[in-house]
Amino acid sequence: MAGWTNWARTAQASPTRVHKPRNVAEIARAVADAAVDGRRIRALGSGHSFSPIAVAHDDAIDLTQWSGIVSADAGSGLVTVRSGTTLRALNAELDALGLAMTNLGDIDAQTISGAVSTGTHGTGARLGGLATQIAALELVLADGSVVSCSAGRRPELFAAARVGLGALGVISTVTLRCEPSFVLAAQERPEPLDEVLAGFDAAAEANDHVEFYWFPYGRNALVKRNNREPAGTAARPLSAVRRYFDYEIVENRAFGALCGLGRTVPKLVRPLGRLSSSLLSARQYSDVSHRVFVTHRAVRFVESEFAVPRESLHHVLGELRRVVPGLESPVAFPVEVRVAAADDIWLSTAYGRDSAYIAVHQFAGMPYREYFAAFAAIAGEVGGRPHWGKMHELGAEQLRERYPRFEDFRRVRAEVDPHGVFTNDYLDRVLGAE
Repeated sequence: MAGWTNWARTAQASPTRVHKPRNVAEIARAVADAAVDGRRIRALGSGHSFSPIAVAHDDAIDLTQWSGIVSADAGSGLVTVRSGTTLRALNAELDALGLAMTNLGDIDAQTISGAVSTGTHGTGARLGGLATQIAALELVLADGSVVSCSAGRRPELFAAARVGLGALGVISTVTLRCEPSFVLAAQERPEPLDEVLAGFDAAAEANDHVEFYWFPYGRNALVKRNNREPAGTAARPLSAVRRYFDYEIVENRAFGALCGLGRTVPKLVRPLGRLSSSLLSARQYSDVSHRVFVTHRAVRFVESEFAVPRESLHHVLGELRRVVPGLESPVAFPVEVRVAAADDIWLSTAYGRDSAYIAVHQFAGMPYREYFAAFAAIAGEVGGRPHWGKMHELGAEQLRERYPRFEDFRRVRAEVDPHGVFTNDYLDRVLGAE
């Protein structure tokens, strides 16, 4: 591999060796060989993390040839899938089996192993992130051994590895708790931001899934409410023409063009933001769940996201609204707000607390550091935890204070990878170098 870069072009690497395993034995051989020779090794997913978590300078494991469903039991809903399978491919295969994941984020380009390892989540006050849907994991450890873990088998490794940052081993398979396919009714419409904020707590409790996008400098937010239809309900999707116009023309091409104009002429960003907010349109439809959860994103951006206690959401957004107008460089992209239930996964951003997720973005090529730093400081006041796959500057000393089981994770890591075979500079920063 001459060179690797992630989707957002915020991380680059030139690994000296790239392995493309087709089975678990080949994964194990690559890991063992690297360990014996004192090299570091990292698994490459789809490159959709904005942080440098996947950067590999010595050895990289490209999992694109290790994909697909291994087994599926419609009765129990347990589905075992190879780690290199993208969420897009997994959703299609589950759909063909009459199954679905309980919750998803709005991007499906990630591999299943990359998504769970970084704490990817959707939205829903009674639902956890993707990692909470894991029933078991199979990993290749630093010595090349292949182990399985679950709540009943090596439970500490399971508690650590479900959001393991790729620091414990290479995930070879993920066993998920799936359920019968279901239809979601989607309602998307612009609403005045102040009204959205005033009613957000009630909306989060009243809807299966709710989120909103706040366009800086505008008065409106785009609110999305998705709710399950009774079993057997027929889907009423958008027409192909309407879907293409709304999502491809308006949300990608037109929005991308406005962002490009703002990047060229920064003084136009604020009026263009107000224009974007005023032009938001409403739509209502229903479809198979993954077609509602997932939205195609063609416009490149950079992103930082923090999970804060649910009760701190209004304070954090209030401070962010106060800060944004005074930034030296204007903000061209909206802020996304979602929610999730507390879980028991050691390095999950929702560990032990119901959480609100606030994600800030900037159009690729536009200044973002002042904005992201201001947001991190605001979130830090309430113990905000950064998404592991998105941009932040925190180190181990700060993160130790925000994760009650941080040292437990480090202890398990020292047991399964005592020589740091799976580390890189990012992990040395966020977990501490041994």
